[in-house]
Amino acid sequence: MLMETARNRPRVSSISAVFPAYNDGGTIASMIAAALIVLRQVTDEYEIIVVNDGSTDYTASLLDELTMRYPELRVLHHSSNQGYGAALRAGFSAATKDWVFYTDGDAQYDPLELTCLVGALCEGVDAVNGYKLSRSDSVFRILIGKAYHHIAKFFFGFHIRDVDCDFRLIPRRILDEIELESVSGAICLELVKKIEDAGYVFAEVPVHHYSRKYGASQFFVPRRIVQTLRQLVRLYWRLVIQKERFRTKKN
Repeated sequence: MLMETARNRPRVSSISAVFPAYNDGGTIASMIAAALIVLRQVTDEYEIIVVNDGSTDYTASLLDELTMRYPELRVLHHSSNQGYGAALRAGFSAATKDWVFYTDGDAQYDPLELTCLVGALCEGVDAVNGYKLSRSDSVFRILIGKAYHHIAKFFFGFHIRDVDCDFRLIPRRILDEIELESVSGAICLELVKKIEDAGYVFAEVPVHHYSRKYGASQFFVPRRIVQTLRQLVRLYWRLVIQKERFRTKKN
């Protein structure tokens, strides 16, 4: 029975698993181990790419140690902290496989649920987006997260139910086609908006979200909030206002 279940499990050709990491020394090793387990279940060809975005804890030395243990692991080191978007873009650029799966290195999502994303692939679906069953954060962050999603959806008009869920499976050909610019957390909105605007379709699956056990979120740092807001304004101008002006002139 177990052999039959494994034989019938959905699979894809090849996957690059990308993890942006900043001061995630307490969680990144377990994320890599979980990724190795699940990647073997869904594909025969895979790689793991961790982008160490200028960590100041022991993340860098730990990752260097892990590369000697896991030949499937590649590590990119940023000499200074460049931002979440910059780390993701570096990981996407380094990916070599047909599909790119990404989630954060802080263990608030479970890489084992990659099987849910792969299982959602079918005819008419181009990429798969997770959405949080519930958010395991403080009440303040939950409220801020909901407000951010609804405001962003109102202004940008995307269709998915959880733009802030960093648990996605995307064909590398789509990532090669769109040009990402954000260096902050605004990259998630930019990514979804540009994929939808290009005519591609997301499937959506529920995934679990866990409380942070190590380190601190960088999103709520005042400097990061200001940077993200500025990039959102620029994205709105380019992806909504200028696009609407082009349509008006064309008609």
